[in-house]
Amino acid sequence: MSREVVVGVAGELAPGQRKLAFIDGRSIVLFNLDGTLHAIDNACPHNGSALASGQLEGCLLRCPAHGLRFDVRTGCMPGTAGLKVTTFPVGIVDSKVVVSLDEPHAPTQAEARDAATNQEMERCKA
Repeated sequence: MSREVVVGVAGELAPGQRKLAFIDGRSIVLFNLDGTLHAIDNACPHNGSALASGQLEGCLLRCPAHGLRFDVRTGCMPGTAGLKVTTFPVGIVDSKVVVSLDEPHAPTQAEARDAATNQEMERCKA
């Protein structure tokens, strides 16, 4: 069963902005990409480095520690294989931004393949 946690109010994040939220000891980063909200775990799956301050290049977030890139929409690295950062469903309920924590979304193989083949940088320019 999914547990939705309020992390802000609708309209709080303008396109291109991000917000760090701490929920039950977990650090999550929210991004507004062209008006769509996305939420990912703030820990790089490589060695746990914080991702929140990484450079955002379109929809790809670069880990500030080692330069790994993750698509904030899917959690996948560009290419056919690689590490994945956990993503969380995020939405607007009663003018509040809510994140679902109990059912993180692990990208499927098809999503990972699609992210690798769809020219992410052109499709999601900021």
